[in-house]
Order: sequence, then C-alpha cells, then structure tokens
Amino acid sequence: MKQLYTKWGQNLDTSNVLTEYPRPQMVRNSYINLNGYWDYAIEKIGAREEQKRFPFRTDGKILVPFSPESALSGVNRQLQPDEYLWYRRSFHYEVNSKRLMLHFDAVDQECCLYVNDVLIMKHIGGYLPFSADITAFLHPGENTITLRVIDESDTGYHSRGKQMLQRGGMFYTAQSGIWQSVWAEYVPENYITFVELTPELSPDRVRINVRTNDHEHSLYRLTVYKGGIYSDLSAQPQEVLFSEEFFCNDEELVPMENATYWTPNSPYLYYCDVELLGKNKEPVDKIRTYFAMRSFSLKHFDGESFPRIALNGEKIFQQGVLDQGYWPESLLTPPSDEAMIWDLTEMKRTGFNMVRKHIKIEPDRWYYHCDRLGLIVWQDMVNGGGKIHQWFVTYAATPLSLKRIRVSDKMYPLFSRTNKEGQLEFKNEMVSTIRLLKNHPSICTWVIFNEGWGQFHTTRMTMLARKTDPSRLIDQASGWFDQRGGDFFSIHNYFFELTVTPEKNRANVLSEIGGIVYKIDEHSCVDGTYGYSICNSRKELNEAYEKIQNKLRSLIPQGLCGSVYTQWTDIEEETNGVYTYDRAIRKIDGSKVR
Repeated sequence: MKQLYTKWGQNLDTSNVLTEYPRPQMVRNSYINLNGYWDYAIEKIGAREEQKRFPFRTDGKILVPFSPESALSGVNRQLQPDEYLWYRRSFHYEVNSKRLMLHFDAVDQECCLYVNDVLIMKHIGGYLPFSADITAFLHPGENTITLRVIDESDTGYHSRGKQMLQRGGMFYTAQSGIWQSVWAEYVPENYITFVELTPELSPDRVRINVRTNDHEHSLYRLTVYKGGIYSDLSAQPQEVLFSEEFFCNDEELVPMENATYWTPNSPYLYYCDVELLGKNKEPVDKIRTYFAMRSFSLKHFDGESFPRIALNGEKIFQQGVLDQGYWPESLLTPPSDEAMIWDLTEMKRTGFNMVRKHIKIEPDRWYYHCDRLGLIVWQDMVNGGGKIHQWFVTYAATPLSLKRIRVSDKMYPLFSRTNKEGQLEFKNEMVSTIRLLKNHPSICTWVIFNEGWGQFHTTRMTMLARKTDPSRLIDQASGWFDQRGGDFFSIHNYFFELTVTPEKNRANVLSEIGGIVYKIDEHSCVDGTYGYSICNSRKELNEAYEKIQNKLRSLIPQGLCGSVYTQWTDIEEETNGVYTYDRAIRKIDGSKVR
C-alpha cells in the first residue's frame, strides 16, 4: 500500500501534537498535555511469566496519540490479537494540595493502566474515554505511566467500526492502542465532574444539572454570558445575562428570555461559567462551558400527512455527507485541529448542512467545531459483534428493504450477535456515548444500528436511547432491517431508482446514497477500487452527482426529509469521495438541494 499524506501530516510538528485543550465543553485552567513520544514495546501474550510490567527492552519511540499502524506514529506495524502493546513515559510531579486526574480520550481496545508499576484500573472499549485519580500512587519527582493494550480487532465481539485485520472493500486498516489525546489536570478535593445542559424552547430555558465527585448538595454559581456566532472559548465575554447560585446534583431550570436560536446559518453559542463554592462561598473549582438554544423534532407542516424534520420548529431539509473520519497518515486520528476545521468548513462550502459521523466517535474538539461552525451531526453508535455475514446484511438486505419486507432482529446468528456479553457491552457503550456527547448542540440524531451489523433488541435499544436523551431524534436501523420504531424510515439505496414512501409518524430519509467511484491514481494508496458505480472523468462524476441532486429535489415535495451522500473522502479501496483521501483534490463541486 502506497503511503499518502495530507498537508497537515506532512507539516506535523512532533513536539507540539494536538496541543489544544481536548475537552472544550468543560475547560479548566489546569491542563497538562501528555501527547508526544512514549517508549513502546510489542510482545507475544505469554512470552514472559510475569507480564505486569513493561518489558526489559523497548522497540523504540511511538508518537502518541497516533496508533502503531499509522505512519505518523513512527512504528508502521499491525498489532495482532495475540500480542501486547506496551506504552511507557515518565513525568515530574510536585506534591500540592490538589489531586491529579489522568485522562485517556480513546485507547483501542482493552488496556491496563499502571502508575509506578501499580495497577490502577482496567478499561474495555476502544472508542470511549476513561480517567483515573492517580494522586495516591505518586511520589515527588519522576513518576512512570505504563499502559498495556490488547486489541482483538474483528476477531472478537467488541466495538470496532470499519476496522479489519485483512482490510479490503468497505473495511479498512485496523488500528490499536492510544489514538486520541492523553492529558492530565489538577482538581481540588471536591470538584465538578460533569455539567449537563439541555435547552428547551417555548418557553425558552435551559435545564442544568451540575455533578460533583462527592455527590453532596454543595452550592455552585452559574454565570451565563451573552454569546455570539462562530464563538471561541478563548474569548473573554463581557455582558452577563444571568447569575445565580444553585445546589449541585439537583436539576434546575434557567430562563433564557429573548434567546437567539442556533441554526447552521447562525450558530449562536452562549458561554457560561460554573463555580463550585466552598464553605465561605469562595470558588474551589471553576469550569467554562457553553450551550445553544435549539430544538430538533418531527412536525407536520401545511396539512401534509407525513412529518418533516424541524429545527426550532421550522422545516429544514438535512442535506448530509457520510464522514468516516479516516486519514491516510494517521487512520482514525485527525492529524491536527486545523485538519478537523478544514474538513468541516469544506463540507459546508460543498453545500452540506449535516454530516453523518459513521460508526466512529471523534475527539471532543471535532463536535465543538461542528457546534461553532454550524454543522448538524447524525452520530452513529460503533458496531460490534461477530463476523459480519455480508451475504445477508448487504446483498439480501438491499432488495428486502426496498420491498419493505420486514426481517425480525431476533435471528441473532444472522446478525452476528449471539454473545450475551457483547450485547450488554453494546448497550452500556450506547448509553455512555449518548451521555458523553449529548451536550453538543450540533447533534440532531442518534443512529443506533447500521445495516444490521450486530443488530439486536432494536426496540429495547431505541427505548433506552430515548430515555437517556429525550431531546434528540433516533434512527434505529439505518439502511435496512427496520423494526418500525424510532423517528425515521431510513433507507440506503445505491443501485435502484431513488424513491420515498411517506409514513404517518416517521420522517423518510435516504441515509446513504451515491457512492460513485472516480479514482485518481496518484492520490490513491491502493491498486484496487471499490464503490457502487464508476465514472471515468471528473466531468462525468459531477454530472452523475447533479443528477442525484435533481432527483432529491423532486422527492422533497413527496416527503423526503434528509439525505446522506457517500462519502466525504476516499478511503483505501473506496475511491468514492467528494475529496481524494489526501484531501488534495476536490472531485465533486457540490450544490445545495434547495
């Protein structure tokens, strides 16, 4: 496979890797970036009698947070399911009155965390963050962090997305280990752990719940500032709109009179400060966060018999693009903050007002940029389960879905979901994903299952997602194997005439269309190609794209509410992107449906 680079990977400063504050929705003044070079080693499981410490030898340096399979890591080696991947680095610690929290934003797939060779915790789940208070295990001076990683990839039932050890077609190079930022921060003895902000319209208000580590009813002070469009959290707001004290771990309603609503054309954000108060009402902990006033719903307009998607009660056609978030030099890890911003800005410039984040969870800053730039997000859950039966979930499913022949999701072997532990893990990770991301105003829809991959208990999972977040729309089965629930009748159609079938209570969306191949050899990393139809020139591709756009326009009066074009960039064999994999050439000009 030929190695490609984007301009951000080519110009990477290895001494300053992803240095921006990684959690924009909960910013403290205390921040220690632990990205950079770590020692690493790879060894066979069982190679030593005692495998609780870093091996006596190292294999060299790895650039965190890039996975060892990526070029930017400096390793370029595929971790196998029968191997351990070890990380180690040291850092200096001075004893003080505060506690040190260590954060890993994503480690694929299972890991053990050691501090000074003492096991602190274990974590399973390659896409979700985890943290540990490591204060009690530190001593003055130099301390050591060690991480031991196992990745079963597609040989197990854990969530893995599109990763496959034997990549090809619609599945891509598997990655392992640390692939999002590692960082630390100092917090007081009692500190804020989470701030939940849920906007409500008519009447305009925000439902807020501030949680702390001690779960006591401590006081906090909430200060809401006048915000703005394309806001930046580094700005210093001046005008105070609201300031009051409340009890932690209790839900409160904050009025927002004369609120400015968030839309893709006017992504207005409000800042707020949350200060945890001590005995004399002095601040002992403080975080900066933000929210937006907006609502997503289904609504009947103008006497139509079917509902449409509404933003703030107004009709909106959601023209989206499928984005899998792969980079040629760094796989699932964006090479820089600027690279993420460029992708999202270009999506809007191409005519998209929505992006479907396809079976991947991005770094928190990606969602922050969607919030401030005004790009609506449909967020997929990351699929897991056994080996996919492609003859069933792809080839047989396509005609069955178009004929609306319902297939029960209780046939667990066909859906590769026989493992009970895997079912429970998916359920817990779905809830964790929603809780992790629900504060981001750009998120409109939770997509639970994609094309039947690991699908099970669809109705129950839909009810659980709705309970966890009643404020969002739900696409319970994107593509096919619809179980007649959720908010959408959601179809993938690459091969047949595009049509809609309006329903009384659910909106009709074409959640994957297009996928047209046009390969530019010098900007492709593999010899083969994969897609759903082929064009031989850029002119032919753009004509085919515009034909799809014209068809979508004609379907809107018939009840079409949204569409998702496949896909944003080429990825390995899949050369069906708006852009080439290296983001060097824009293949599709783009246009708005309406």
